[in-house]
Amino acid sequence: MSITLNDAIEFITLEADLLDYGQFKEWLSLYTPEGLYIVPIDPDATDYEKTLNYAYDNAEMRQNRVTRLLGGRAISAMPPARTVRMHGRYRMLEADETKCVVRCAQMLTELRQGRERYYSANVTFHLVKTDAGLKVDRKIVSLLTSTEALTAVSYIL
Repeated sequence: MSITLNDAIEFITLEADLLDYGQFKEWLSLYTPEGLYIVPIDPDATDYEKTLNYAYDNAEMRQNRVTRLLGGRAISAMPPARTVRMHGRYRMLEADETKCVVRCAQMLTELRQGRERYYSANVTFHLVKTDAGLKVDRKIVSLLTSTEALTAVSYIL
């Protein structure tokens, strides 16, 4: 049986909740060992390996990012931001018994140092079914303002 849209939405909601509550170690476990977390600059890019990105994180880079966020050493992470992510407009682009591709809209609100900022993005999740449940094989966060100046981000998009 194919992965359903409801299965994917439940997983994407879990990921957002872990990030909003700063449960970054648990968030790391949502990825496959080969999984990539990508935040491209060019909104038309498709070959992310050959273009400049805000983030192109493999497992080691995701771990390093989490270590910086939890360690308090990154100036951009002090004080830590509080975030709320809202997802909607889910669309299953591909699905079979072992993998799926889901695209959705994300609105992220950040509160840091008394200032609210908003980031809208189209997010594409490439999910795979494993013995432990769904995992992220690729997450692409296409910020609406990707070609504009990005302020210091003290969290994971």
